[in-house]
Amino acid sequence: MKIAVLVPCYNEEQTIGKVIQDFKTELPNSEIYVYDNNSKDKTVEIALQHGAIVRKESLQGKGNVVRSMFRDIDADIYIMVDGDDTYPAEFVHDLMKPIIQKEANMTIGDRLSNGTYFDENKRMFHSTGNNLVKGLINSLYRSDIKDIMTGYRAFDRLFVKSFPVMSPGFEIETEMSLHALDKRFKIKEVPIDYRDRPEGSVSKLNTISDGAKVLRMIFTLFKEFKPLQFFSIWAGLFFIFGLAVGTPVVYEFITTQYIAKVPSAILAVGLVLLAVISFACGLILDTIASLNKKQYELELNRLAQLLGDERR
Repeated sequence: MKIAVLVPCYNEEQTIGKVIQDFKTELPNSEIYVYDNNSKDKTVEIALQHGAIVRKESLQGKGNVVRSMFRDIDADIYIMVDGDDTYPAEFVHDLMKPIIQKEANMTIGDRLSNGTYFDENKRMFHSTGNNLVKGLINSLYRSDIKDIMTGYRAFDRLFVKSFPVMSPGFEIETEMSLHALDKRFKIKEVPIDYRDRPEGSVSKLNTISDGAKVLRMIFTLFKEFKPLQFFSIWAGLFFIFGLAVGTPVVYEFITTQYIAKVPSAILAVGLVLLAVISFACGLILDTIASLNKKQYELELNRLAQLLGDERR
């Protein structure tokens, strides 16, 4: 069984050597790939010194790196881990076990359940952002995933080769979780420990800007994956506003047989029309999304047969 450890890196000279060595100890027969994303320090030199296979991705952003990794590398099991030494390598066996036993297409290293992330992570608003994203996605899909944004995951070959990576940056983990939920891949969470970056190591994640990108990505994928729900919400809002504006106009007409609030009447009609159009758009796009899902399932079946793998 071929195991590939995928390590996206940007300026991780302080920790990359230890990450490589730890995974070599735990998985001596695996191939460790370090994808350098335009590092300006000695990340590449140190990775090569520790025996990793180093490749480069010129397009900046973690999502761009993951796209190249998934496209270029062939393996039976893929382990994705950050190069900042925040994820202990000894948990890799727990992540791999459900993949080997065909119990999951993707396993998630859950940092949150045992509390180590909240104890170790000292960056402001990160915990709040994690809980917000988790709450939104679990509400949309009626799921119970504990850690949506963890960077420590394992995948089977079918998931990797059928996942269309669209995110360019740090929103990639959220996209993976949404894709797996929407396409009904088997997901299993494995509790892991988390440790904060060592002193002197700097996070590349910007809480505000990258958090906004994650929320925008959820908004976009919600529209694409569940268009009827998405446009029904807008239709409901337009209808409520139209009703609020139009009720005094209707009451005035009933009592006086005359409409003096002409602008309000026009606005109410416009809002109700927007509600009808939004709902119609939702119906049409929901039909298209349903056809796309059916097509995806057929392509997935062909890919599973080609890879000699079984999804269920």
